[in-house]
Amino acid sequence: MAEPQLRLDKRTSVLLITDIQPDFLPGGPLAVPQGDQILQPVAQLLEAKLFDLVVAIQDWHPREHISFASNHPERKAFDRIELYGHEQTLWPDHCVQGTPGAGLHPAVPWTAVSAIIRKGTDTAVDSYSGFRNNWGPHGERTPTGLAGYLRDRGVEQTFVCGLARDFCVAWTARDALQQGFKTYLLWDLCRSIDSSKDEQLRRDLTAAGVVVVSLQALLGT
Repeated sequence: MAEPQLRLDKRTSVLLITDIQPDFLPGGPLAVPQGDQILQPVAQLLEAKLFDLVVAIQDWHPREHISFASNHPERKAFDRIELYGHEQTLWPDHCVQGTPGAGLHPAVPWTAVSAIIRKGTDTAVDSYSGFRNNWGPHGERTPTGLAGYLRDRGVEQTFVCGLARDFCVAWTARDALQQGFKTYLLWDLCRSIDSSKDEQLRRDLTAAGVVVVSLQALLGT
């Protein structure tokens, strides 16, 4: 499949790096298979200085977070429950505020980052997207402030990468579209928790309007 032509305008583009934290890498409690394979390419992209604006998105949970299976008696990790009328996966404890596993991974040169958006900070609500929390008790999805931050800086295009492709990256990309941004997903700079569904995910994101591209296509701009 031929890749779309890219026109990267530094003035109106942002790179969103999602959840590259030790707890999501091999050896972590919620390890994304082969997640460590994106560390060097993401570092390469940052070192290429294609983006004037880079934002890191960081999972940052209180220990009592509602998405942790440990906070649900008689439940185990990866069980699914109904929460506020929507399906909620129960996760192993991960990215607990202030722990080493919640930090931004040191293999990435974070000095290029202009802002860090922390999500999942509300004990009672999970948050996959960098733009909005998951559904709360009143059916709302409250904003993180990322959309306003980007609009204030004249951003029109978002380029999304990170972990995990089938959860936080996909939700961030969909919300970027809904917020009116032209959205690109750097497919090879992501990995999925369940890679068996990658092709369907790719079709779904493309049908929604997300443009799927590779690092090589971006470096060629």
